[in-house]
Amino acid sequence: MKKRAVLCITILAVIFLASPSFAGNKRQMTINAAKVLAERSLLETVYGLKVRASESVENLIASSFVGTTETKTVGLLKGVMYDDVVYDAQKDVAKVTASVKLKKITNINGETIDLKGKTYSRVAFATSTPSEAGPLKALRAAQIDAYKQLAKQLVGFTLETQTKVENYMLTSDSIKSKILATLILADVTGFGWHPNGDAYVTMSLNLKDFKEVVGQGVTGGATTVTVEGIGAQVDDFSQAKKSQPAAPGGMGERLPKAP
Repeated sequence: MKKRAVLCITILAVIFLASPSFAGNKRQMTINAAKVLAERSLLETVYGLKVRASESVENLIASSFVGTTETKTVGLLKGVMYDDVVYDAQKDVAKVTASVKLKKITNINGETIDLKGKTYSRVAFATSTPSEAGPLKALRAAQIDAYKQLAKQLVGFTLETQTKVENYMLTSDSIKSKILATLILADVTGFGWHPNGDAYVTMSLNLKDFKEVVGQGVTGGATTVTVEGIGAQVDDFSQAKKSQPAAPGGMGERLPKAP
């Protein structure tokens, strides 16, 4: 009897350790993270987000380019549904589609918007494995870049430039642009990755809806504005800047001659 009891305990222990149902919480944590990211995309769409961006170039040198974009949003979401949940166990990447149906909301600017019961859906990805995060970070960067491009198209931007010439020689040249805008009801119409790993997000906005909300339209007769944002996985630009030798003073030898 004792031998049988020991044998049964040993078998149960082996089954317990080998059973995939006790594999851990990574799958669920990754899926939950994707749900939260999808919720954020919904919030940015229906409540809107504030975009602040700046770009600058010094002395006509591309390596001096500096561009930053920041966004912020806050709001209350109720009744979010998760229509599609897919988990890739090999890569530890979850894909979640979240949707919400809303009648009226008070957006990020404190304005009441009648959404007429429209359903909005957004897709998000997440991972618990740092080595798999590169493409997902690039996708988020592309989304923020798309928001910036939309802001430039719809609200506009300020451009400040200063140039100084001494003794017929360019001594300084500076270009700076600033963007500050609130975007509402922007629709993500496509996303993916190029063969080189860069991510892209296409985003559009119905100008009629935008004008009704913010009271400002875009001239030219277009009904929608569509942009594409780009995001990178590797910062080879900064790497190139560090290894780039100092540029010589004259540029004329490398420029094409005027006809």
